[in-house]
Amino acid sequence: MALLPNPISQPLELQNYIDGFWEPSAGQMRDVVNPATLETVGRVPLSTPAEFDQAVQAAKTAFYEWRRTPPLARARCLLRLRDLMEQNFEELSRIQTVEHGKTIDESRGETRRGIEMVEVAAGIPSLMMGSNLEDIASGIDEFLIRQPLGVFGIIGPYNFPFMVPLWFAPFAVATGNTIVVKPSSEDPISQVKIVELAEEAGFPDGVWNIVHGGRDVVGAMLDHPDIQGVCFVGSTPVAKEVIYPRCGATGKRVIAQGGAKNFALVMPDADLPRTVAACMNSFFGNAGQRCLANANLVVVGEGLTPSEHAALYDEIASLFVQAARNITIGNGLDEAVQMGPLRDPGKKQGVAQRIADAVAEGAELLLDGRVYETPVGCQPDAFLGPTVLGRVTPDMAVAQEEVFGPVAALMSAASLDEAIAMIHANPFGNAASIFTSSGAWARKFRYDVECGNIGVNIGIAAPMAFFPFSGMKDSFFGDLHGQGEDVIRFFTESKVVVERWF
Repeated sequence: MALLPNPISQPLELQNYIDGFWEPSAGQMRDVVNPATLETVGRVPLSTPAEFDQAVQAAKTAFYEWRRTPPLARARCLLRLRDLMEQNFEELSRIQTVEHGKTIDESRGETRRGIEMVEVAAGIPSLMMGSNLEDIASGIDEFLIRQPLGVFGIIGPYNFPFMVPLWFAPFAVATGNTIVVKPSSEDPISQVKIVELAEEAGFPDGVWNIVHGGRDVVGAMLDHPDIQGVCFVGSTPVAKEVIYPRCGATGKRVIAQGGAKNFALVMPDADLPRTVAACMNSFFGNAGQRCLANANLVVVGEGLTPSEHAALYDEIASLFVQAARNITIGNGLDEAVQMGPLRDPGKKQGVAQRIADAVAEGAELLLDGRVYETPVGCQPDAFLGPTVLGRVTPDMAVAQEEVFGPVAALMSAASLDEAIAMIHANPFGNAASIFTSSGAWARKFRYDVECGNIGVNIGIAAPMAFFPFSGMKDSFFGDLHGQGEDVIRFFTESKVVVERWF
C-alpha cells in the first residue's frame, strides 16, 4: 500500500472567518476525524448565534460597496480564485480525502467540479444581463435589470464538503451579494481552504465569511432578519420540515435539496458490460453517500417471455455481484483504492442495520458488505464493503427509503410502464437512469419519468455548472435550483423600469 502524502501534518484548530479576520469561537470544540484511520485531523467550533450575527453584520456592511463593484471587477476576483484553485488542486483534493474518506480520484473529480462552478460564475457580466424593448407604447421604453439582494446563507453537507457550497457561493458573490457559509462540522476543512484562497484572490473584507457550527447556527441563519435567502443540501426531513417552512415563515428565498432514491432501469437491449461498469461507480462511488447515486437496479423484461426475463435478471445479477466483489476498499490516499469508508462509524452502523432489515423483509443477500477484510493501515469502524440485495420488491423499506451507503437493490419489472410506475410510487424524484439501445424507450423514459435529473446510458446524471441541478417531489423544496441560469435568478431580483422622456 503506497499512500500519497497527507496534507494535514497536525490537527488544525479551526476558526471563523468574519470581515476579513480569523476569529476564535467561544463555542464548544469538536474533533474532525479521518474515518479511514480514526485520527483527529482538526478541531472545529460549534459557534454561537451571536457569532453568526457578527458575520451577518459584516456581510451586510460589505454589501453596500460590493454591489456597486462593476460585474467585470467581481469576475476578476473569481478568475483569480479559479487560478489559485488550479495551483492548489492536489492539496485541495487530498484534504477532502483525509477529512471525508472518499478516494483521491473522487476528490479530484469534486475539486474539478468546484472549479467549474467558479469558472461559470466568472461569466457574470453576460449571465446577469437584463432585457429591454423600445416603444412599448408611443415614446415609452421598458427594460429589466437584475439586482443583488444582500446577505445569503449557505449550509454545506458532509458528503461533498468542497463542491456543494460552490454550487451557490461563486454565483452569489458574482451577482453582487455577500455570503456567510456554514460548512458541515464533520468535514469543514475544505471550506476553510476555499476562504483562504478567496482572501488571496482579493475579495473585499466581509464579502465571503465562514461560521462553523451546528443546529444553533442553522437556526440563527433561518431566523435572522438580514439573511435574504438560504441554500441547503442535506436530508429530506431537514429540508422539508425545517429549512423550507422556516424560510417561508420569515420571507426568505430558499433552495432546499433533499434526499433521493434513484432508479436505474436495464432494458433487454442494453450493453451489459458497459452498463454494469457504469453502475459500479453510480451505486458504490463515494461509498454510496451521494444524492445522485443509483440505489435500485430494475431489470425490465419488455418484450420478453417470463423465462427469458428471469434469465436476463440472473445474468445481470451475476455480472453485478462479480464486479462489486472486485471493488477495492481502503484508505482513499492509496490511488489503487476504489472505495473509501463511510463518513463515520455511526453511519456505518446505520447502513448495516438497513441491510439486516432488508434480509429480514425477504431480500436475498447476494453480496454482504458487512463481511470484509480490514484494509491495511486502517481502522474497521467506518468501513463497509459493497452490498448487493436480490429479489427486492417495491414494498420493501430498502426499495423506498434512502440508505445513503454502498447498498444496491436488484428488482424486476415486466414492462417499461411497470418500471416507471415504480419510480413514480417512490416519494423521491432526484434522478433516474435507463440503459438501452432503443431511442424510443429512451425518449419515453425521459418524457414520462418525474425526476429532475435523467440519465440515458449514464450512471450518474450530474448536471454541469451551466445547467441547473434539478430535483422533484421530496428531493427538492423551492422554486429555483442551484447552478446555471436558475441560480442567477435566485440571487437577483428582477426590476422592471418603464420610462418616458419629454
